[in-house]
Amino acid sequence: MSVLDNWSQWKDFLGDRLNQAKSEGMSQNVINDMAYQVGDYLAKQVDPKNEQERVLADLWSVASPEEQHAIANMMVKLVQNNGTNQ
Repeated sequence: MSVLDNWSQWKDFLGDRLNQAKSEGMSQNVINDMAYQVGDYLAKQVDPKNEQERVLADLWSVASPEEQHAIANMMVKLVQNNGTNQ
C-alpha cells in the first residue's frame, strides 16, 4: 500500500519530511516552495487515491498560482504537528 492510499499515512509521511527538513536547517520559505512544487507535480502526474486528495486536486486545478501557493502553505501548516517522529 502506498502512502498516497491513506490520508492519515500521507499526512504522517509529509509531517516526517517536514520535520526532517526543519532539523536540517531548511528555511520556512524553502519548505513552502518545495510544498508548492510537490503539489504541482502531484496535481499533474498522480491520480488522487482518496477523497481528500481528490478535493485538493480539484481545488488546485482551478486555483491561480498564488492560490496554489496558499494551498501548499496550508498543507505545510496542516502536517507540521504530524509525523511518526513526534
